[in-house]
Amino acid sequence: MGIYLNQDNLSFRQSLNSEIYVDKSGIISLTNSCINTRDKYVCISRPRRFGKSMTAEMLCAYYSRGSESGELFAGLKIASDGSFAEHLNRYNVVHLNMADFSSKGKNIEEKIDYISKCILRDLKKEFPGSGCSDWSDLNDVLKVVFDETRIPFVFIIDEWDSIFREHENDTAAQKYYLDFLRALLKDQAYVGLAYMTGILPIKKYGVHSALNMFTEISMIDTERYAEFTGFTGSEVEELCSKYSMPIEEIRKWYDGYEVNGIKVFNPRSVVRSMMSHKLGSYWTSTETYDALKKYIEMNMDGLRDKVIAMISGDRVRVNTRKFQNDMSTFNSSDDVLTLLIHLGYLTYDAAREECYIPNKEVMDEFMNCIEDRGWEPVMAAINASESLLGYTLSKDTSKVAEEIDRVHEESTSLINYNDENSLAMVISLAYYTARNSYFMLREQPAGKGFADIIFLPRHDNPNPPIVVELKFDKSAEGAIEQIKERNYKNAVSNLSEYRGEIICVGINYDKSTKQHTCAIETVVQ
Repeated sequence: MGIYLNQDNLSFRQSLNSEIYVDKSGIISLTNSCINTRDKYVCISRPRRFGKSMTAEMLCAYYSRGSESGELFAGLKIASDGSFAEHLNRYNVVHLNMADFSSKGKNIEEKIDYISKCILRDLKKEFPGSGCSDWSDLNDVLKVVFDETRIPFVFIIDEWDSIFREHENDTAAQKYYLDFLRALLKDQAYVGLAYMTGILPIKKYGVHSALNMFTEISMIDTERYAEFTGFTGSEVEELCSKYSMPIEEIRKWYDGYEVNGIKVFNPRSVVRSMMSHKLGSYWTSTETYDALKKYIEMNMDGLRDKVIAMISGDRVRVNTRKFQNDMSTFNSSDDVLTLLIHLGYLTYDAAREECYIPNKEVMDEFMNCIEDRGWEPVMAAINASESLLGYTLSKDTSKVAEEIDRVHEESTSLINYNDENSLAMVISLAYYTARNSYFMLREQPAGKGFADIIFLPRHDNPNPPIVVELKFDKSAEGAIEQIKERNYKNAVSNLSEYRGEIICVGINYDKSTKQHTCAIETVVQ
């Protein structure tokens, strides 16, 4: 047992001893299926604080010959898997957290040399009788030890891309590091499994593809690993029941990350919320909002318009395939949006190739970023939204039209106001604070068409649902008639068990007068 080779299971034991532990041991069944196959190279990238290191520690406890972990895993899901006993504590495990080596040298060469020496020290201690001829050659020592023992090595490399983030503009250092990993791992018989974690995927760092043997599991495509990306709905419901926390509010704050059709919650934030019994920004509080601000201020290729659309509740199209998987190469707004998906500030619907802001915690971070530096019109529109909901509920049509006129005027410098999509964006901004008490849903199928905007009350909101229909150069009354004729109220019953009054709002924009008109009626579902 060493510092980096065949560690004990103390770190994972501490996780199990924590007050809140969510059993994600099922991932071991997937990694077991990769051992000693052509699929033995796996790189999982997730945002920070999404459980990457905890999973790495669990895998070490399971695979390492330096542990006897049967009793630790006895009550976990993996214990009932057919592969459990076959691989339990059967491998020589090298576990590295690359972030730990950031200060171990003046340059990349010195850092890699230090890493090699650390592994070699542990190998010499573990296998003193080995017939190695050169104890300074890491690859040769690994080959000899494997040849003598026939026990494969499992490499678990956490925060693998931290060196890339540290040397983000030094392509020579990046290539040197990739060459080290390639020589260590690629086509080596002693490798039984190589499991790496990081924030970013790995294939496209420049033109160098040294690690193209890895299967990449990312926030863009989680493949079979979707349920292990964060906490699932059922896991969070169980925690809410145990800690008497409101599941709907937890969903509003921390749900919304979409991975291969499964929505997952931010693990750190859910745990901190349960422990403190409070709702708040826990994940984003671990890093200053400057990290997000710097990227959304790159107003290339209409990026600012897309950010405004997402703040207003929209989704935007994104091509994730051009992204170069680093934090410095940006050729379009697609590149910036893709990076924000990997960082956890956006989530991605692969089926529709769209991204959006996942939840209130992240939305609040966007709000922090747009308080100045040219975003003032958007903030003015959002600040004005406080009173609009009240005017709507009281059916004060003149005040509703007046408030929307004001929002339009304040945001017109940022939004090309020439079609119904632009009108919908302005209306969404105008009703921004309504989302604290309503779910806002766009383009919902209902009756004989699609309702433009539906506000569905949250569980603690006694006010009725609101259906909004938008018109351009027509009439607000005509919008109300369309709601009734096409039976858009069915959208409410399709989405909930609500029965009762529904407020129908028709809004029309006249291009010649640049004024809005509003009509409001109540119907019964």
